[in-house]
Amino acid sequence: MKTIACYNIKGGVGKTATAVNLAYLASREGARTLVLDLDPQGATSFYFRIKPKIKGGVKKLIDGKRDISELIKATDYANLDLVPTDFSFRNMDLLLEEEKNPTLRLRKLLKNLDEEYDYAFLDCPPSISLVSENVFQAADALLVPTIPSTLSLRTLEQLLKFCRENKLGKLMVLPFFSMVDLRKQMHRSIVENSAGTLGDVLRSVIPYASEVEKMGLKRAALSSYAPKSRPALAYESLWEEIKVHLAR
Repeated sequence: MKTIACYNIKGGVGKTATAVNLAYLASREGARTLVLDLDPQGATSFYFRIKPKIKGGVKKLIDGKRDISELIKATDYANLDLVPTDFSFRNMDLLLEEEKNPTLRLRKLLKNLDEEYDYAFLDCPPSISLVSENVFQAADALLVPTIPSTLSLRTLEQLLKFCRENKLGKLMVLPFFSMVDLRKQMHRSIVENSAGTLGDVLRSVIPYASEVEKMGLKRAALSSYAPKSRPALAYESLWEEIKVHLAR
């Protein structure tokens, strides 16, 4: 199983839309796909029409008193399952601090699913925390949606610095530009001049578009209701790029 984390220190950059849309594309190809909603806000669970609630909360999961496989729910899409979040996930950092080897807990939980799925997508909360460090240890690739703006680039640089300082060289960090409005001079300039300056930035660019915003109304993956739209085609291009990197 390949584990792909949709992560950024900064919020509001398109992590959830990325996780939902890429997981849908993987499942549409026939891959056995799992999404883990790690964000207590529960946006991914909402998009998949599954109540953001797990019996006993996150504590039993962290303590090992409940197996993660017991939390898996089927979605409306073939080959695509979800582990929903719960508001108790806001306390995950505190619970992890009490564990032995606290940064390896998520990797251990996911290992039990290695033979069940081809891909696991993690929708991660925006922070640098023990939860984040668990994600870094569990993921094969860290997919980082990045708005072409000053503050978003700053948080990307902070993330890359953290990975270097904590010797996370084996973690594949794949930034890409999201919510891009090429009518804005700053967006155009940053996208056009990013090559070689921000690490291994993917070529695919996700445009800012109303079709993506409608995911909240449709409660569905973009390619299921607007397959020929610009952002849907951009997500397809992004997924093709990611598969190439994962195969290396």
